[in-house]
Amino acid sequence: MKRVSVLLRTLMLSTSQWNTYKNCKDKKKRGRIVGNAIGMAVLYMMLMVYSVAQCIGYGKYGLTDSIPVMCALVISVLGFFLTFLKVNGYIFNFKEYDMLMSLPFKPSEVAACKFLYMYLKSLPWYFSVSISMMIVYGVYSKASVPVYLMWAVSTLFLPLIPMVAASFLGFIIAKIGSGFKNKTVVQSIVTFIIIVLIFGSRFFLEDMFRNNKTAEFMQSISSATDNAGKYYIPVKWFTGMVNDFNILYMLLLVVVSLIIFVVVFTMVGVSYRKINSAMKSHSGSKTFVMEERKARSVIRTIAFKEFKRMTGSTVYMTNASMGELFCLITGIAVLFVDVDKLIDKMFKGAPLTKEMLFPAIPFIIYLFIGMASTTTMTPSLEGKNYWIVQSLPISKKNLYKGKMLFNMMLTVPFAMFTTVTFSISAGVPFLNMVLYVILGLVLCSFSTTWGCVCGIRHMRLDWENEVEVVKQGAAVTIYLLPNMFVTMALMAGTVFLGTMINSNVVTVIFIMIYAVLAGLSYLRVLKLCKD
Repeated sequence: MKRVSVLLRTLMLSTSQWNTYKNCKDKKKRGRIVGNAIGMAVLYMMLMVYSVAQCIGYGKYGLTDSIPVMCALVISVLGFFLTFLKVNGYIFNFKEYDMLMSLPFKPSEVAACKFLYMYLKSLPWYFSVSISMMIVYGVYSKASVPVYLMWAVSTLFLPLIPMVAASFLGFIIAKIGSGFKNKTVVQSIVTFIIIVLIFGSRFFLEDMFRNNKTAEFMQSISSATDNAGKYYIPVKWFTGMVNDFNILYMLLLVVVSLIIFVVVFTMVGVSYRKINSAMKSHSGSKTFVMEERKARSVIRTIAFKEFKRMTGSTVYMTNASMGELFCLITGIAVLFVDVDKLIDKMFKGAPLTKEMLFPAIPFIIYLFIGMASTTTMTPSLEGKNYWIVQSLPISKKNLYKGKMLFNMMLTVPFAMFTTVTFSISAGVPFLNMVLYVILGLVLCSFSTTWGCVCGIRHMRLDWENEVEVVKQGAAVTIYLLPNMFVTMALMAGTVFLGTMINSNVVTVIFIMIYAVLAGLSYLRVLKLCKD
């Protein structure tokens, strides 16, 4: 562990944004760091507010003892998902692999260091949940000071087991994928299948409590979380430690978590070098025949290059195309599921009819495909190869036009398909459906151009890991937050306005508004290309 800690400390210092802020004199760079910190702070606050609201409901219905259970479950689930979505970029196929493996460290030590680095980066998320729930628990239970201390210490170890489990699952996926020619595609497909299965189980669990009243619903949730503690032992340890002040449970949580961590990464170390070497290798086709090459325009060539870039990175592909996958699943599902039942499941029995939701269809679909835009990531993904792009005889204008074309090619087909299937299944009149298709196209244009503005303005080229750009970049955060909140507000606004004026008029108004916003964003991109 001493050797791992030396490597981890060096890695943390070399990637620390605070360290960069202290020593960098570039005002723009310092401003980007501050902006990214503010954006992340807002996300943490949102998570804390949600956690507090959830626990207050427990306290009001006399279920205070179930708050630690919920805290342990939320942190465990959060740790599993955050790790599962990032493990491929952090532990496998990372950029500085050759450099690290040339140092006098064992493969298991390098893998453990990268895991702990990912763990430290995720700690703010876990403590946002833990601290907020701990405060509410303390208010209702009047807990003593030692309970707070034990709660805080246990939070450090609570996510370890699910994170190690997610890492081991990522290791299995990487090992399976490394044996195929198209390694990234195979790993992405397996990852997509697992995510879809997990999200599908969520709706099954929710349906178990759908028809209960509020008090009965809370009792059911409490019983369900308590039962979860019987199957997932760390939850039982954490709950027993808090409610019964049992120090033995805390020691068990710490010791068992560390043992599992050591055992798993000893196993990973055995095949670690082989898997990374296989993932970095490229297969050549034995049946390749030289044929006449077709000429493409510069913009289309750049778009194709972006496609190859996406299919060459599991982290990029799973994050950039996740919304499109769920959009496709929804588009197919509405052909076989009654829309009224679907609305009841999505809006939890709210008094809404499908006719009232007609104008909101494009925005519902946009929640899938518009929450991530490849144009926020691709300028930064050039990384240290950015000088090669600048040296090519390609203008910045054409470069970013190609990047925007790729995002349109990725999002528009899925948006159009789901809009049409949703409209047909809901019995939307033909004229309304045409307007919704146009609005969907305009929304994709806005997502593409606004994302490109964020990607250029907040470009980060000094990253060491793709995850820092794809999931944690300032461009992604600044694009996501206003886009998400505005879209959710517009969904409610269109339903409200549709009850007052003709829904087609509402749709035309939003088409014009978003067309103007997309046009202004496009002009801003062209202006940034000249700077």
